[in-house]
Amino acid sequence: MPSFDSEYVYYLQERIRQLEQKMFKSGTKNPFRPDLDKKSKPKRKLSAWNKYVKANSKKPRFRYRNGKLNLKKMGVAFRKTPAGKKKR
Repeated sequence: MPSFDSEYVYYLQERIRQLEQKMFKSGTKNPFRPDLDKKSKPKRKLSAWNKYVKANSKKPRFRYRNGKLNLKKMGVAFRKTPAGKKKR
């Protein structure tokens, strides 16, 4: 197994320190590809179903006793709402 001399180890540590400082100053997570951090896609709008689930997922009538969601019951209730009747 090759042994590293102290100069090589010192150089590596110094280079790592420089890269960390560069990352901290620029605020980027990837110093080699800073263009990746700047481009972020806008979030998509939630569908009517997603909004319904988000609003009603904590309600006890849509929960099993073990904490899981009763999606079948939630789907039936959603189809009775105006938003659920749109596609039918």
